[in-house]
Order: sequence, then structure tokens, then C-alpha cells
Amino acid sequence: MAGKYFDELEPGRVFEHEIRRTVTEADNVWFCGATCNPAQIHIDADYCAQTEFGRPLMNSIFTLGLVIGLTVQDTTLGTTIANLGMTDVKFPKPVFAGDTIRSVTTVVERRESKTRPNQGIVTFRHQGFNQRNEEVTSCLRQALMQKGLA
Repeated sequence: MAGKYFDELEPGRVFEHEIRRTVTEADNVWFCGATCNPAQIHIDADYCAQTEFGRPLMNSIFTLGLVIGLTVQDTTLGTTIANLGMTDVKFPKPVFAGDTIRSVTTVVERRESKTRPNQGIVTFRHQGFNQRNEEVTSCLRQALMQKGLA
């Protein structure tokens, strides 16, 4: 199992995730279609040519999902019970087709579950960066995690 158990997720631990991904126009168009988001800023190149960005922006929820997805193999694959929430979501820089995204995760805190003795709650800070090392998104994610079998 690739994921870490609650017991292994010490506050302050940092994961520099190796897997990166270059995003494409097709990703953006597919995601907007799949989520029924017809916003011109994502799918209409002619409209976007007239904006301050000059081209379509990647859907921010796609970006957030990708950044968290890139973290799963190292942190929660097979050891998470459920996501409990996400807070403090930010998008300080835009993402465009052709950008390569990488993720960094910091374990912010953890606490024992009050009602589930074999589980605990971990707060992760996920950050996404583009190929210029500019932060493009961040969030705090609370996850219910399995404890180790020890």
C-alpha cells in the first residue's frame, strides 16, 4: 500500500511529490463539459483573446483536483477513509494549457478520532506550482485516516 497511515503523518512532514503533469486544452474542455460549466473564460478562445489573459484559463476546480490527485500515491492511497472538508482554497496565479503542475503536501496537524478508535483526522496543506515555481493553488484538506495495524 502506497499511502501513509495516521501514525506516519507527523505534523511538519513535507512531501515533494515526484509525479507532475502538463495540462492540456482537451483536459479543460472535457472537465468543463463533464461539470456542465459553460463559462467563456474556460472554453471560448475568441472571447478570451479580449481578456487580460489573452487565452482560456484552466478551470480552477480542475487545477485543485489535479493538485490533490498528484498527492494521493504518496499520502493517502488505500489509507484514507473519507475527505472531511477543504478550507482556505486559493488560486493566486492562473493556469493555462501547456503548464506543468507539481504538488507539495505538508502535514499541518492530526488528532485522534473521538468516535473511531482505529482512525484519526489529518489536516494536509496541498500546494500546486507551475513550471516557473509559481504557486497556482493551495488548500487545507481534512481527511479521516486509518491507523496502522501495529
